[in-house]
Amino acid sequence: MEYRRLGSTGLEVSKLCFGTWRFGLEADDGTVETGREAAHDLLDTFDEHGGNFIDTANVYGDGKSEEWIGEWLEERDREDYVVASKVYWTVRSRADANLSRKTIRAEVEGTLDRLGTDYVDLYYIHRFDEETPIEHTLRTLDQLVSEGKVHYLAASSMAAWQLTKALWTSDAGGLERFEVTQPRFNAADRPEAYLDVCADQDLAVCPYSPLDSGFLTGKYSQGDAGDGTRAALHGWDMDFSDQQWRVLEAVESVADELDATPAQVALRWLVEQDRFTCVPIFGARTTGQMEENLGAVEFSLSEAQFERVAEAY
Repeated sequence: MEYRRLGSTGLEVSKLCFGTWRFGLEADDGTVETGREAAHDLLDTFDEHGGNFIDTANVYGDGKSEEWIGEWLEERDREDYVVASKVYWTVRSRADANLSRKTIRAEVEGTLDRLGTDYVDLYYIHRFDEETPIEHTLRTLDQLVSEGKVHYLAASSMAAWQLTKALWTSDAGGLERFEVTQPRFNAADRPEAYLDVCADQDLAVCPYSPLDSGFLTGKYSQGDAGDGTRAALHGWDMDFSDQQWRVLEAVESVADELDATPAQVALRWLVEQDRFTCVPIFGARTTGQMEENLGAVEFSLSEAQFERVAEAY
């Protein structure tokens, strides 16, 4: 496994982050996408390959994701792992989704309890709360850092202007600022304005959906969401554009040259971003799928191959 510094945080993380959104997730028919035993097997495989960066959230599996990660960590040295969680939707409190002081305080305690730890390394706001003044949210998060319950702050899923507003508020008020972001970003879906802010402000980027909901695995056909993909589970519209198909064609051609899979090339393309630190968050249903994705750290793209994927967009 290769490691890198996560932006300006000082955290040393594996170049790929394991996302655990499937843990405890119930499908429409009531079946659990990834159960407890399978979750621990996946974490074992990630660990055996040198992975140390784990992403979860309070609401993943209605708390089961954090709980199962906490059980797994009990038999290990907590200091060896970087664990990220999130707040916005609620599990422990009965309030509606928000980033008020009361909700953040209640939810971080629930997260720490389920993880069986005194702190989380990285704490994301899962969404931007337009009803709560951002200064109130940031002051509460700043206090959590001062208390040692959170080491670094991060932001997921917001507009470029919202991220900019939050950073300005932190800087003007002398508060802890977001150091890491989690946008939807991949070779076929690029939020350019948002990424410009990240590059300018020296923020690390940990993209979710790095394979474009499974599209960049090459397993889709037009109009088909693909069995078992995140898109299929959520019923997302999979009417891909000509632009996305061009990117997939470029990814597949590079994969053929490298004797790699399209998924590995798509992940490696993100790892090799040079405008900011980029650590993609990947998911896996099986240990075989996990090992395939981790293969993205075993090769590099040539400059020409990187540009071919970039220019296809």
